[in-house]
Amino acid sequence: MFIGILQIELFIGEAQSLKDKRRVVRSLVEKVRNRFNVAVAETGRLDSWNYCGLGFAFVSNEAGHLDSMMNSVVNFIESQGSCEVTDISTEIIPYE
Repeated sequence: MFIGILQIELFIGEAQSLKDKRRVVRSLVEKVRNRFNVAVAETGRLDSWNYCGLGFAFVSNEAGHLDSMMNSVVNFIESQGSCEVTDISTEIIPYE
């Protein structure tokens, strides 16, 4: 079994307040959960109104499948147009 961890930093240019940011982030998180069935949470920059950190957790029986899933999530987020990906960090952990 392999565990994949994906951390993404986002810049939300259209947000003018924390309320705007939460609206964009909530919509994005819901879309990712529904499309990819992954665990996701806002994990960083909670008090910043135009930056956001998201953390994702994946589980699979193949490391290659995890890598593909993480790339798909990043590509999906970039294609949404509501935010800009500024940093990506991935890790795949083998678990026996």
